[in-house]
Amino acid sequence: MKKLRLSYALVLLLLSNSLSAQLDVKNTGIVYISSATDSLYIPGAFTNAAGSAFTNNGVLQVKKDIVNDQASMSAGTGKLILDGTTIQTVGGSQTFNTFNLVTNNSAGFILNNNLSVSGIHTFTAGMITTSSTPNYMVYEAGSSYTGSSDARHVNGWVKKNGNTNFTFPVGTATYERPIALTNLTASGEFNVKHNPAPTPNRLSLYNPLVYVDSFEYWTINRVGGTAAAQIVMNWDNSKIPFPNLMVSEVRIANYDGTFWRSIGGSAAGNALTTGTATSLSVSAFNRNFTFGSLAYTLPVKIISFTAGRINDYTKLNWTVGNEQHMIRYELQRSDDGINYYTVYTHQPYNRNGTEFYSYEDKKYLSGTAFYRLKIVDLGTAVSYSQIVTVSANTTGREFYVITNPVNTSIELYAGNALKGLYNYTVTNTAGQLVQAGTLDIKNAGSYSIYLKPTITAGAYVLLVQNESNRLQKMIIKR
Repeated sequence: MKKLRLSYALVLLLLSNSLSAQLDVKNTGIVYISSATDSLYIPGAFTNAAGSAFTNNGVLQVKKDIVNDQASMSAGTGKLILDGTTIQTVGGSQTFNTFNLVTNNSAGFILNNNLSVSGIHTFTAGMITTSSTPNYMVYEAGSSYTGSSDARHVNGWVKKNGNTNFTFPVGTATYERPIALTNLTASGEFNVKHNPAPTPNRLSLYNPLVYVDSFEYWTINRVGGTAAAQIVMNWDNSKIPFPNLMVSEVRIANYDGTFWRSIGGSAAGNALTTGTATSLSVSAFNRNFTFGSLAYTLPVKIISFTAGRINDYTKLNWTVGNEQHMIRYELQRSDDGINYYTVYTHQPYNRNGTEFYSYEDKKYLSGTAFYRLKIVDLGTAVSYSQIVTVSANTTGREFYVITNPVNTSIELYAGNALKGLYNYTVTNTAGQLVQAGTLDIKNAGSYSIYLKPTITAGAYVLLVQNESNRLQKMIIKR
């Protein structure tokens, strides 16, 4: 097989790089790889000098850095393979042009110069990182790529020329976070970069936006022309947290220098996992873009948090509403009211509803124990519940709901010190009365409040009280 066909003038400078047999090649004349059956393998670096001429219609395989100073370098019809074992750098003063490209180096690539593809770019291994100058991974009109992933994409700037739909393979050093332009109205040149948090100026909102994402944003610059396009973005909670938003209210937003504004469109998916947002046609670029919302989602609400002493252990119950995007609940105890430690951790259900949790603390109690809930959400924000207490000398004053959720009746336990006639009410979470009556506690033991058949499944508040004692509890009716 022919390895290299040379035209009328060629000057190659071969430099031996120690005993490793690494050979660096510098073209100061004319190099012409004539056809698909021709290949040039360079075990070292390749430099294409100013004033030289290089055309690749076959295969150029380089194990080290590449440098191009040739103006208007031909892309040819061949393939460039970068498959070294240490970081490979693309440098020089002029764009290195190739038709097809294979990047296959797990150590990665650094672009200190533009690298342009006119055919197909195959991501096989390794992250491409662009310099902050900026330099670009360039996809010319009609080009495409395949094989991008979290481990192999562009951490930095991507440039796309043309008028066809294109998904930019951008992301962080850890995750690919692509963004797409579709339905372009004309040819254009677009430069795109993904940016991790914090989102700038996120509190400058223009009606009807009430919120913009704080976790990530994209920069989209249009270089010349007036092409409009639709923007398609996605979220993936397993990679970068997505805010606690109602999907039906999610829109793509951009920052015009003064305000974040909605650019319309719609979204679909699950806020807890993955989803996609698509804008209306946009003609204003050179801006930052992220997810926005037309409505707030209520934060998690601690409906009730109680502690009661039962025989030789403490029963703790808590009920929460609007539960979404929670990471965990930590039940914390203090024996002096100052220093708290975690006695139990529970993972939330995150079903965007009302949930009931309980725990039995069987640690010895001699005086008073203080309890609180530490609540950690998906954005790693931390909040705390009110503090509740139990004492060792509360024997005989136990007053609690035995089981919760309930079916046809509410089962209560009352201690000896709670004898008497009580009034009770059951109201829904809107405060509407659904049942009322009296409860006569004559001795220590369990008592039943039978619920009306008309009471449907859901959350209710039970209040049992007389002049001396009071029990209030959130009840979940199955």
